Amino acid sequence: MRADNRLPRVLHALLHMAEMKGPATSSQLAKMLGTNPSVVRRTMSGLRDAGLLISVKGHGGGWSLKKPLEEISLIEVYEALGQPQLFAIGLSQSGSGCLMEKAADQFTANALAKASSAFQAELREVKVSEIAHQFKNQLESGAGRKQHQI
Repeated sequence: MRADNRLPRVLHALLHMAEMKGPATSSQLAKMLGTNPSVVRRTMSGLRDAGLLISVKGHGGGWSLKKPLEEISLIEVYEALGQPQLFAIGLSQSGSGCLMEKAADQFTANALAKASSAFQAELREVKVSEIAHQFKNQLESGAGRKQHQI
């Protein structure tokens, strides 16, 4: 199963967007993220629908933050992305009716639910601005100075 890396990539884009003077075009974001502008539009439209971004069409248009990073929690971004599945682990699909299989599925389902709850609780506690502050602290300390490019 391919890893879903949309959450950290979108957070990366939001951090850059907060530093930009004007709207970010889908082409600019696509170049930064190493993807296609249509993928950016599809992804960012979900964030727009969730009230995190605004979009303006035409010349001089693009994507902008609707509210400051201090007001955007990681859980909002995760939910705007459709709550991507956390693990490749899934339940049995055989439908055999075996009680042992059902017990194994129940244990697995409970463990996955607990892990998902813990993950989402952590996301509720963090604002995107905290990631920006962490980056700025690393930049000021000299760590990663060569890697930062807008």
